[in-house]
Amino acid sequence: MNAPTPFAENIIPLLPQPYLVFLGDTTVPGYAKTAFGLRDWARDLCVGEYSCAPDAVSAGLPAMTPAEAKAAGARSLVIGVANPGGVIPESWIVALVEALDAGLNIVSGLHARLEDIPALRKAAARSGQRLIDVRVPPENISVATGRKRSGKRLLAVGTDCALGKKYATLAIAQAFKEREINTDFRATGQTGIMISGGGMPMDAVISDFEAGAAEMLSPDAADDHWDVIEGQGSLYHPAYAAVSLGLLHGSQPDVFVVCHQPGRTHILGLPDFPLPSIEEVIDLNITLGKLTNPAIRCGGIAFNTSDLSAEEAEALMARESKRLGLPVADPIRKGPAFEALITSCLGDT
Repeated sequence: MNAPTPFAENIIPLLPQPYLVFLGDTTVPGYAKTAFGLRDWARDLCVGEYSCAPDAVSAGLPAMTPAEAKAAGARSLVIGVANPGGVIPESWIVALVEALDAGLNIVSGLHARLEDIPALRKAAARSGQRLIDVRVPPENISVATGRKRSGKRLLAVGTDCALGKKYATLAIAQAFKEREINTDFRATGQTGIMISGGGMPMDAVISDFEAGAAEMLSPDAADDHWDVIEGQGSLYHPAYAAVSLGLLHGSQPDVFVVCHQPGRTHILGLPDFPLPSIEEVIDLNITLGKLTNPAIRCGGIAFNTSDLSAEEAEALMARESKRLGLPVADPIRKGPAFEALITSCLGDT
């Protein structure tokens, strides 16, 4: 296994666990992906959930106040929301101060810095608790070289943001390991970093260093080693395409998997921008990815079918696989379709 990046090694062990997961007042499930990711991939680290609005999204964890969570063993409140712009709204401040006063640290993966909010800074000083920002890149990132690195790499890309790239790569990495393949999951967002214990917060990196950060995240490795790299955003997203392109160039993926949520018709939160087709996403990622890896190929499609019944999902994936000529599977549902996707990604016959 590759050594973790210096950032991962230095920051993650500092996170006090377990967590009370904070959902704020968000009502959009897509913005609660940090909470859902922790629930699904690090359930043993989650004591319960807390919100500050009756109609807030739920992650299905036990509802607790900060005081109740502290009594149940929680050491930190983790902000489980990844909202547009990564801001901490005024409506959250009272709840976050309550958590600090109850004896919980606050862990945030948002762009906004906890220390920059006077009320939180004052409450932390009063209570003796810590304000911990995970979305802080290391200081020693170099500009990308484009040099071809040893080892093999798989990158998740998407038709949009917040539709399953993290879940897909976690499941793919797990499946590779089950086949006894030397594999590392490489996290590129705050939730993945919290789950895996290492990574690079790509959307907090200065644009000129995006590709260099991706190179740093997946260094030279043994020829039979795979880095399975969590994707970010979409090349078709009007706000987040820049991080997607830097990650694509710096990762130099041998294989990419397109992530898509059937039924979604427009970019999340941007109704004036229709979703691209899967074929468009495949073609554009190949065209742009060839700059740093001329041999790049699409290994298949990962569907998020959480809104469909098992029968509906199976029928849809079979139709789309036949239409596209590639494996289509839901990494969470697993099954023969997912095994076919894994086989295709590995290049096995």
